[in-house]
Amino acid sequence: MIPTKLLRSSTLRLSILHMAAFGLSVLVLLGFIYTSTAGFMERQTDETINAEIQGLAEQYSQLGLTGLIRVIKSRVAKDKAGSSVYLLTDWKFNPLAGNLGEWPKFKDTGSGWFDATLEDTENFEPRRVRMRYFLLPGNYHLVVGRDVSERVKVERLIMDALVWGLALTVVLGGVGGLLTSRWMLKRIDVINKASREIMHGELTRRIPTRGAGDEFDRLAENLNAMLDQIVRLMDGVRQVSNNIAHDLRGPLNRIRSGLEMSLARIRTEEEYRAVLEQTIAEIDGLLMTFNALLTIAQAESGARRQDFTDVDLTGLAGDVAELYEPLAEEKDLAFHVALAPGVTVPGNRHLLSQALANLLDNAVKYTPAGGAITVTLGAPSTGPELAVADTGPGIPAEHRQVVLERFARLESSRNTPGSGLGLSLVAAAAGLHQAELRLEDNHPGLRITLAFPPAPA
Repeated sequence: MIPTKLLRSSTLRLSILHMAAFGLSVLVLLGFIYTSTAGFMERQTDETINAEIQGLAEQYSQLGLTGLIRVIKSRVAKDKAGSSVYLLTDWKFNPLAGNLGEWPKFKDTGSGWFDATLEDTENFEPRRVRMRYFLLPGNYHLVVGRDVSERVKVERLIMDALVWGLALTVVLGGVGGLLTSRWMLKRIDVINKASREIMHGELTRRIPTRGAGDEFDRLAENLNAMLDQIVRLMDGVRQVSNNIAHDLRGPLNRIRSGLEMSLARIRTEEEYRAVLEQTIAEIDGLLMTFNALLTIAQAESGARRQDFTDVDLTGLAGDVAELYEPLAEEKDLAFHVALAPGVTVPGNRHLLSQALANLLDNAVKYTPAGGAITVTLGAPSTGPELAVADTGPGIPAEHRQVVLERFARLESSRNTPGSGLGLSLVAAAAGLHQAELRLEDNHPGLRITLAFPPAPA
């Protein structure tokens, strides 16, 4: 018995639809073969009869009635198999010559052609005969025909073969549809089973593949890649939550301690003002952290892509560099700017400004006195490239991917002010603008490049 799930499957319905379409095609093809074969055999019979009537009419016109009777008797004598039928009668339909005992009964259609069933006096079996009636001068009636019993048998054999062929096509198509549906259901059940296990909390579960490289394997690979990405995102959210809790605890504790100390004894107005200013500074730091997290989340979700306009990257880089040049000079850093003119990219101006500001802020913060910072903007054929290079300590190659994560900070920078979100925001901005973010050695120092895609042609 066929399982209910199999009967309800879209695969079986699709197989039945394909089988019906294929069966209809086979039926049309077999019908064409039958009509072509039967039609050819019928035309051949009619042409033979027409040729005989034409020949006998010529014999009558040349030899007369006596000669025609002699010719008909000669042909009947030569036709041992009795496949030909002849009958010549006078105007009263009295037989004069031929192998028919009487004038056959038929319905005159005006064309002279008719089919009749005659009794075989030797085999006592009915014979199917195709005949044509012809009126000779002198009011003599001539009938010439051919025995088509063998042709009818051949047509019946062809018809039987076509019916069995169609039935076999339907049966094989149905069996093939069932087997295909079972196979596809089995593969889908594997995916459904793994999905249910994942839904119940087994996040390490993955959909197995067979190594065939077919559509199901590609689907399983894509789903597994999606699950891996979801796990990474969940781990990232968990890590971010832990980092937020850790990084917020310090400022909140300092705010609480400062307020408690200010309440412990009566202070002067200046002391209260100092405590309040310190509290406001701590709160501002917290707000900056939350604003950075919100900006990163908006960039990664693509929400800010709707604000894209044509951004003058040359002017933007010049404005941001101008803001940080005094800070670099205060720290005794050489500050170089080389910008290609007229470079524009589609993007979010505020986010690009913030990303470049973060890069310059890090460069100024970590480059020791006497070092150098360089801001360059090029426009090669591969697309605009905005880079910030410094001569600071740099970042080891093995840590360059880590520093792009939220709240990620190297041990060497633990005591440096900052939230660990600067490069995370740069990475989010690069992703939003489909730009490649490259962290490379500057020998010494670090070179960070934002390589934008080329403008569409």
